[in-house]
Amino acid sequence: MPRIIVAYVRAVESLNYRIGRATMYLIFVMIAVLMWSSISKVAFLPAHWTLETAQFLMVAYYILGGPYSIQMGTNVRMDLIYGGWSARRKAMVDAFMVFFLLFYLAVLLYGAIGSTAYSLGYWGTEPFAFFRDLAMAFLSGGPEAAGEVIGRLERSSTAWRPYMWPIKVVMVIGIFLMLLQATAEFFKDLARMRGLEIGRGARAEVIRAPGKDPAKDSDRSTA
Repeated sequence: MPRIIVAYVRAVESLNYRIGRATMYLIFVMIAVLMWSSISKVAFLPAHWTLETAQFLMVAYYILGGPYSIQMGTNVRMDLIYGGWSARRKAMVDAFMVFFLLFYLAVLLYGAIGSTAYSLGYWGTEPFAFFRDLAMAFLSGGPEAAGEVIGRLERSSTAWRPYMWPIKVVMVIGIFLMLLQATAEFFKDLARMRGLEIGRGARAEVIRAPGKDPAKDSDRSTA
């Protein structure tokens, strides 16, 4: 495989691995928030912020953990005949199916960007133009100039009424990272079709099929 592809796969997987491992600890923060919610309802006045904070943490846990789940192969699958296939045949099918995932994630990303623009007070139909103007205003005039581009910020309709843009930014970041990871999975599948492993921590290891000459596989892995 070309070195630039190998470098891309390992860089993306290293980034998503670190983010995924850090995101795992959000579950303990969410538990603490829900525990305080229960305590406050019994011993004090109910806290308005706990339920929605737990929901936001769950969204971040799910979205930011998505790329790590894809990388580890721990996402839910229905396996009827897949498990009995060879590694090469699995790679061929996965390389084809990943295009459906890429399309789905691209649609999600576009919607998330539009929703984030809406949360920042943009009600038009060109969210990319809005963020371009926002970036140009920030670079030329700083936060004050950027504040003039931002409209009325979206807030939740609950009693706490938190701003919605922070969690929507997290959604954009998480979906974008999943898109990068899905692309890396496509390249990994192409490598597996050639009998190589190029993922995080791999050293171009050969996938030996039954009946094949290990010496030839070894020569191929060093090519």
